[in-house]
Amino acid sequence: MVHYEAIIIGFGKGGKTLAAALADRGRKVALIEQSKRMYGGTCINIGCIPTKSLVHHSKLSQLKKLSRFEDQAAEYRAAIEKKSSLIAALRQKNFENLDNNDMVTLYTGKASFASEHELSIQTDEGTSLIHGERIYINTGASVHVPDIEGIQNSRRVYTSTTIMEEPVLPKRLVILGAGYIGLEFASMYAGFGSEVIVLDAHRDLLGREDRDIATAVQDALEKKGILFHHGACIQSVQDTEQGVVVAYLDADHNPQQTTGDAVLAAMGRKPNSDDLQLQNAGVAVTERGAIQVNEHLQTTVPHIYAMGDVVGGLQFTYISLDDQRIILDHLFGNKRRSTHDRQYVPYSVFIDPPLSRVGLSEQEAISKGHDVKVAILPAAAIPRAKLNEETEGLLKAVVDSRTGEILGCSLFCADSHEMIHVVQMAMEAKQPYTYLRDHIFTHPSMSESFNDLFKSITT
Repeated sequence: MVHYEAIIIGFGKGGKTLAAALADRGRKVALIEQSKRMYGGTCINIGCIPTKSLVHHSKLSQLKKLSRFEDQAAEYRAAIEKKSSLIAALRQKNFENLDNNDMVTLYTGKASFASEHELSIQTDEGTSLIHGERIYINTGASVHVPDIEGIQNSRRVYTSTTIMEEPVLPKRLVILGAGYIGLEFASMYAGFGSEVIVLDAHRDLLGREDRDIATAVQDALEKKGILFHHGACIQSVQDTEQGVVVAYLDADHNPQQTTGDAVLAAMGRKPNSDDLQLQNAGVAVTERGAIQVNEHLQTTVPHIYAMGDVVGGLQFTYISLDDQRIILDHLFGNKRRSTHDRQYVPYSVFIDPPLSRVGLSEQEAISKGHDVKVAILPAAAIPRAKLNEETEGLLKAVVDSRTGEILGCSLFCADSHEMIHVVQMAMEAKQPYTYLRDHIFTHPSMSESFNDLFKSITT
């Protein structure tokens, strides 16, 4: 049996970065990835990079103002090819970065625990057993496909992973779910030219956001031709010779149905923990299958750590990256870093325009007992948005009336995914809202909108 000082299960952002860092410290590392198509992890292969590549090309396609669906379909097919070439190159680069490291041994196979220090690896050549002093789990999450009649056997139902491999643009796409992933794909495919219908179980769009922001998002997406049905309870999916039929109950419990060329199931994700045989190591999981960890990412077995999407919570690649920072600090540093440090984590939804947020919404701030002042600015009031002809959207900030502290900010506008970090850093530096109100920004830029946004707060 081969012995390693560190075994990492999963080639995601946290896992690959930790592998390199441990190797640099002279540790003998084994990295296990079950699929050659996942070298580099979810972000590179089926998540952030391919989706944002398609979002980019969707926007370029819109600018061409193509009127024939055949031309739009050709643009989409070319975008799929460019996306595939991009991720193939990134996947190969990620593989080479670690394969060329003498301290790292790569295994391609399915890992499961045989004991708290031993892992079984099932490969095409057979099964092997390896031993690790410390073990790190970075297996990510995968799409949850609900148990709906006909959905498992349909040839026209896709996930966010499989639909990006399909070179044929659906003329009519039915999306099940209006979460952030569902909306991102709705905006993207509408941009390419698909007719998009979104069926969502919730009666309100984007329940985590304030209603004025959610309404602005829905209005913008509806202008793209996206049709929403809220309060929809999906009953069945059935393939036909012409396409696929989705039957559902509407918000008033009346039976309805809609048809499409394809269905995208975007109804959530689940941690990839089922096949790890965690019980053999004594590692506990939650009711939802997420691995239980403490603030230093240790599981219920102290020498076994977990990071990234498999621990539940925020499923962002930058959280996985920060997880490995916490682990490194716990191993070699002063043990001051922990998951409790993440007070202001921004996120962006890459619809068009993108929606970005950090901190509390207005309703969250009020529910926590804050006396608040609210700043609102239409994106159409921003000079840069006008000259770029990207005037859709709304900017909103929530400020504590007593301290002037910025409690949260929602930006639904062009370039919001870049702008949100300005607010995040001001919040982390404990600067009052006047810091951004009076700051000198370049002109014309989207960031200078913070002058006008925070100027709308009356003292």
